[in-house]
Amino acid sequence: MNVSARNVFKGKITALVDGTVNAEVELTLPGGDKIVAVVTEASVESLGLAVGKEAIAYVKAPWVMLLAGPANVQFSARNQLAGKVSQLSRGAVNADVAITLAGGTIVHAVVTNEAVLELGLSVGKEAAALIKASHVILGVPA
Repeated sequence: MNVSARNVFKGKITALVDGTVNAEVELTLPGGDKIVAVVTEASVESLGLAVGKEAIAYVKAPWVMLLAGPANVQFSARNQLAGKVSQLSRGAVNADVAITLAGGTIVHAVVTNEAVLELGLSVGKEAAALIKASHVILGVPA
């Protein structure tokens, strides 16, 4: 299946914390990087989510916020994924910024060219992708 989300992360569920309305699901990717999603309990049931099961996390690139340099601020975003800028492609208004994490996962963010300049982003620079757990959509292989 093809999807419009730029970020597609395949992995295994390594933690699942049930709640009354929502559940927190941790997906560990092949290189060890982790993505956390918050989904409804209805989704846990309908998708058959369970520890050890394979799942796919989808995140649209415009939903990814960027932080340049070392993190010296605390954020409420559950996913704070540190790495280095590995690719930067500028368009007329926006740029696609790729950050390679320690485990090899690549996270794409679409931000304005002005933000790239303000953050001083360039290939090789330290950066972090901030993704709210509620912006992660989970799917399971059919």
